[in-house]
Amino acid sequence: MIKSVNSKDFENEVVDSSRPVIVDFFAPWCSPCKMLAPVIDEIGAEFENTLDIAKVNIDTDAEIADYYSVSSVPTLILIKDGKEKVRFSGVMPKDSLVSKMMEYLNE
Repeated sequence: MIKSVNSKDFENEVVDSSRPVIVDFFAPWCSPCKMLAPVIDEIGAEFENTLDIAKVNIDTDAEIADYYSVSSVPTLILIKDGKEKVRFSGVMPKDSLVSKMMEYLNE
């Protein structure tokens, strides 16, 4: 499931989630973010029973990006049990992203 989150619901939807969450930090003006969006959609559909995906717009929710020290977009952070497990920056192929992510999902 892919959902947009903001500072009001981030803790409830991400930190306190019973499922792992991939947080997609993006900006509407970011070309690499637009390139990565279909990959995120595919991962969301493929793993809909395993994890959630939360999208955070760094322009409107900069405090979340600051808290996680996100300095460039796109940045993906896998949060499991309320803790950051791994992060990826930039555009990467779906297969690479999924294989690296699976290491942490299977912990």
